[in-house]
Amino acid sequence: MVDSPAGQPRAAVVGTGLIGGSVLLRLHEAGLDVVGWDPDQATRAEGRARGVPFPDDLGEAVRDRDVVFLCGPLPSLPETLLTVAKHATDGCVLTDVGSTKGAVAAFAVAHGLTDRFVPGHPMAGTERSGLTAAVPALFEGAAWVLCPAADGIGPFRMLAGLIADVFAARVVPMSPAVHDSVVALSSHIPHLLAGSLAGAVAGADVRDAVLGLAAGSFRDGTRVAGTPARRTADMLFDNREQVLRQLDQVSAFLDELASALRGQDLAALVALFQRARGLRTALLDRDLLAHRREFPAGGDHGAELAYLLELGTAGGYLTRCQVGGDRVGYTGHLPATADAT
Repeated sequence: MVDSPAGQPRAAVVGTGLIGGSVLLRLHEAGLDVVGWDPDQATRAEGRARGVPFPDDLGEAVRDRDVVFLCGPLPSLPETLLTVAKHATDGCVLTDVGSTKGAVAAFAVAHGLTDRFVPGHPMAGTERSGLTAAVPALFEGAAWVLCPAADGIGPFRMLAGLIADVFAARVVPMSPAVHDSVVALSSHIPHLLAGSLAGAVAGADVRDAVLGLAAGSFRDGTRVAGTPARRTADMLFDNREQVLRQLDQVSAFLDELASALRGQDLAALVALFQRARGLRTALLDRDLLAHRREFPAGGDHGAELAYLLELGTAGGYLTRCQVGGDRVGYTGHLPATADAT
């Protein structure tokens, strides 16, 4: 087994589909001591063929690790978390990549795992699935949410540094509740809209003609409809309360558009699309300013935790976390309109 670079943790990835496989291959590419595990025998064989150790036994895969990424299907995460926590050493840091955070975070609280488990969610992916679809560079420049807890600030720091340094991702600290509210609009409802458009065309009498004329707007608008159906359904079901609440806002805006069309109100239609265009422009042209913050490495972490959660809620992110001596330093980035103090 290849030794990790000095100071880098020994890692395991449990569940090696698209996301887990991409995590695994990037860690391997970076030269870390990493092993994989997957319940599917053929996937384990594929991993071994790529030069990554894949024990058949889950306990063996995680037993001597410093960090374990839990990357299986969303419904399996609670049981997997308990199993891995039982087999891993007490100092092993655990994190997941699930697309909702409230349920698994509450499960960790109920089972006394918040001092070692940091809920996570890399905001990256494709409509493809499986280890054969994995891409080591998938997370470069992507947002990767981590949910810090007061008694798990050490594991958060380790993961933040690892994710920024090895994956070149933007670490976004958030509470589980804020995360689930935000991704309802940024990720989950887009799946509903893509599925609605693709599903409507699938049943239309002009289906084949639509496919013949489909250009960028239709292809982009329906891309995530190609995601495996069960994966999408699990994601929406697990965050259904937030999705339904935020869907009311989307439906209200769609009603305004339809009302302007029915009323032949061109000015209202233009105004509504100008509002939408402004948001799209803001997405592409965000101006963020870098800043540096330091906190005591030991003692009370209240100020550090408050800074981290405020950073993510304000639309910011971290690109560096470094612990040295009795201080921890963060390089953060905030929208120009936000306060970095």
